[in-house]
Amino acid sequence: MFIGGLNWGLIGIGAFLGKNLNIINWIFGRWTTLEWIIYILVGIAAVMSLFSCKCKICVAEAPISSNM
Repeated sequence: MFIGGLNWGLIGIGAFLGKNLNIINWIFGRWTTLEWIIYILVGIAAVMSLFSCKCKICVAEAPISSNM
C-alpha cells in the first residue's frame, strides 16, 4: 500500500507540474499487463486493510507466532 500511496501522491504533484510522475508506469511501462497486476494487488491490499480489525481487543487476542 505504501507504493500505491506514494505513486498516487506523485501523480497528484505531477498534475500540478504538468509532468508524468507515475513511478509504476516509469518502471513497468513496457509491460502493461504487469503494471495492471501491480495496480490490482495494491488495490486488494487497500481493501483488505479496510476490513482487518485493529482494535485493542483483537490485537491483544491475536495468536503470537513462534519460530520453533
